[in-house]
This record gives sequence, C-alpha cells and structure tokens, in this order.
Amino acid sequence: MAGDRFYAAQSGHTALLLPPVDATGGKASAAFNFSMWRHASIIVALGVTAAAPTAILLEACTDAAGDGATAIPFDYYSQETANGDVLSTHLTATAAGITPSGNDNIFYQIEIDADALPAGSSYLRVHITAGANSTLATVILVLSEGRYAGESSPTVLV
Repeated sequence: MAGDRFYAAQSGHTALLLPPVDATGGKASAAFNFSMWRHASIIVALGVTAAAPTAILLEACTDAAGDGATAIPFDYYSQETANGDVLSTHLTATAAGITPSGNDNIFYQIEIDADALPAGSSYLRVHITAGANSTLATVILVLSEGRYAGESSPTVLV
C-alpha cells in the first residue's frame, strides 16, 4: 500500500468509547454500531493502577444499550511496558478475554472484522472487569473500511 494514506477523520471514524475513568469494580464502554464498517481497531489504555484489572473482554451486543452482551474471541496486540510504544506480535484471546499486566501506563490494541460478530449482533463494546482496586482506563475506537466513508461520517454510538 505504498503511497496510500489513511486519514482516520476522512476514511475512517474515531470515537471515545470510554472516557478516562476510574474503572474500580469494572466498567463497560459504550456499544458502537459496527454495521457500516468492515474493521475496528480498539485501543484500551490503562493508566495508574493499584492492581491490574481482572480481564478485558470484547462483547457483541444486539443494540446500543448493550443488550444481549456476549463475550467473543478477538485478535490483539499488547504494549505492557510503562510509557512504551512497541506492540507485541499478534496474539489471540478466547471469549474469556485477556488478563492485563499490572504495569502502569500500558495499552492493548484489539483488531476485529465485522464478519467476526455472531449472527444477530451488530454492536460491540469493551468490558473491563476489575476488583476494588483503583484502575484508570480509557477506550478509543478507530473504524476503517466504511461502506460510505467520506469527509464526515455519521455517529456509530446510537
């Protein structure tokens, strides 16, 4: 793809699925509508943590409210060195998700195609499960290969 450029603001769609938040006790991101896009890159960033979250799950849902949430397997890359920027090699998670590192200031990049969703589900969300220890987290979505990509794209959060 030499010479090709991907501008997320024009050829894709970017959304903040979970604003930076204390995920103590667990948090689910907003569910997004995946029906008009072929691929999603989802970045789950963890800041200062008193203890690592217990899991990061990817859940297929039937609507924007997160109804019918079912954990599904996914591909991902990890960056578990504090303040680092080099991702691991390709990794695969089962429906049980991944167990994050206890290091501060790390992230995981989930990669998934729309055709990986189970029948009847066109929404996805990230569910971070955590105990009583404070964990700062955020989830950012970058969609690509849209059916009608252009200068501006409609919301996927409805």
